[in-house]
Amino acid sequence: MPTTVVASRVKVDLTVRVHVTEEKAVSEDTMSVDDLDAGVTADPGADLALEVDDLPGGLRGALEAVLMVVDEPVPAVLLASALERPVEEVESTLRAIEEEYAASSRGFTLRRVASGWRVYSRSDYAAVIARFLLDGQQAKLSQASLETLAVIAYRQPISRSRVSAVRGVNVDGVVRTLLSRGLIEEMGQDEESTATLYGTTDFFLERLGVDTLDDLPALAPYLPEVDALDEIAEQGRW
Repeated sequence: MPTTVVASRVKVDLTVRVHVTEEKAVSEDTMSVDDLDAGVTADPGADLALEVDDLPGGLRGALEAVLMVVDEPVPAVLLASALERPVEEVESTLRAIEEEYAASSRGFTLRRVASGWRVYSRSDYAAVIARFLLDGQQAKLSQASLETLAVIAYRQPISRSRVSAVRGVNVDGVVRTLLSRGLIEEMGQDEESTATLYGTTDFFLERLGVDTLDDLPALAPYLPEVDALDEIAEQGRW
């Protein structure tokens, strides 16, 4: 092995990417034992790309899996970044999925809304969904749901992150439950963070037996102000 090749130095930056500081490229068989022991990866993104290719559904399946768990429309550029794929490839795959869903008899569809992509139930099945939700409303709310509902009622319109800041836990699942019960609804987006804002519905007032939110007990003074909620959320204390 040439001495000049053995003497080549390898530097690893904070992103674990390898930069070879010699004038000529070094082949894989010139990597030192120390480099192998350190587990140096030339391109971390390559591992993820390979994993996506190895999945049964490839990129298409990976996109479907992600879209099934998101609560808000996701831009194609964000999906492309997460899966380490070109935006054009992700966009074309999403359009293909959208067309297939539209031509099939599935109960859901893929739509591009607010510059993002999200899976929605078909309007044809609205009656079935309404019946399911009405049946589900007979069940009692959990303590976590009641606490989350109280925060939303007194601080609406409010984002999930701010609700989490008050409760000290993640509330994504609870918010979905309250939405499915028809007790809360989306009320636009925050101008600065673009986060979805939530508020209570008329059905919520009906269930409590009050005419307006002004009829609720005076609990608001005991909750943190909005500015304090933002500070808590930014510090990651929830």
